[in-house]
Amino acid sequence: MNISGQNKTSVRLNSVLLLLPCWLLLFFYKEKISHFLVYKILMMAAGTRLSATLSFFFTTFLKISLLLVFIVFVMGMVRTFFPVQRVKKRLMDMPQLPATVMSALFGVLTPFCSCSAVPMFISFLETGVPLGLTFSFLIASPLVNEVIVVMLAGLFGFKVALIYALAGLLIASSAGYLIGRLNLEKYLPDWMLNFRNEKEQPLRGSLMENMLSSGFLAVNDVISRTWIFILAGVIIGAAIHGYVPEGWLNKVLAGNAWYSLPLVVLTGIPLYSCSASVAPVAFALVDKGMPLGSALAFIMAVAGLSLPEFIMLKKVLSVRLIAIFAGIVFTGILLMGYIFNLLL
Repeated sequence: MNISGQNKTSVRLNSVLLLLPCWLLLFFYKEKISHFLVYKILMMAAGTRLSATLSFFFTTFLKISLLLVFIVFVMGMVRTFFPVQRVKKRLMDMPQLPATVMSALFGVLTPFCSCSAVPMFISFLETGVPLGLTFSFLIASPLVNEVIVVMLAGLFGFKVALIYALAGLLIASSAGYLIGRLNLEKYLPDWMLNFRNEKEQPLRGSLMENMLSSGFLAVNDVISRTWIFILAGVIIGAAIHGYVPEGWLNKVLAGNAWYSLPLVVLTGIPLYSCSASVAPVAFALVDKGMPLGSALAFIMAVAGLSLPEFIMLKKVLSVRLIAIFAGIVFTGILLMGYIFNLLL
């Protein structure tokens, strides 16, 4: 490695060592930073809808942006060790069904909310992972996470929590398998197809130089393409969080008519919420008369079919592909809701 290469590597490494503590501070104190901005800088009164909305916006935007930068940077470095074509070949050599189930299980082990799972999903797409496997992860990660499962166990019992977890895993695996069988890669945008089909360039320089260079380039590329969609998604999610009243949900959704379950699932789609808040809402709906299966379907819709997530995905997926993904998952959740209502 020449002197110029050594200097670039040293600068990049020092940048990482400087930025990492800043990242940790921002990530672990995002709620306090948000409260400081809303209540100290903007001097808003606590307890109002606007202050709650802005607090949610700042916290969520920080979380998603920081996760995006971190995950894309790490995945960029990982590509140095696992060449794209080799990873694709290994996955393609596996039977599709086991590979899809493994992707769903990986999603369970990396429990993000729907919007936080998007950065990992984008990284998988860029790496060339088959589309069905990436969707299996994207569905499973927010749908089946430890917060929802634990809260369901506490509110409804361990049997209900176990049934929910198995159903979520089944939906993620089945949807990913179906999307994979449909060969929908042609509906990816041209820039993504070109990126996935690029031939690997021979590595030059030291391993550290290549890792850092790949990480910084990946972050710059993904952030520049997706930031506006992430911002729009978080704005919509914050507005829904702050201005959709829980009492309205109880009044509209707590019913047993034939259209109640589809309405429950449709209503859950625009309601972007964290796992800790959606389970108590479902419990309140059951207390108001909603069938338990419908309440679980509502949780699945909020977790797995969030409108802000679709807006973020718009940059890396075509509208047709998003519609196919949403239709398959919607149908899966609806079927599970009917089965839940029969069994529970």
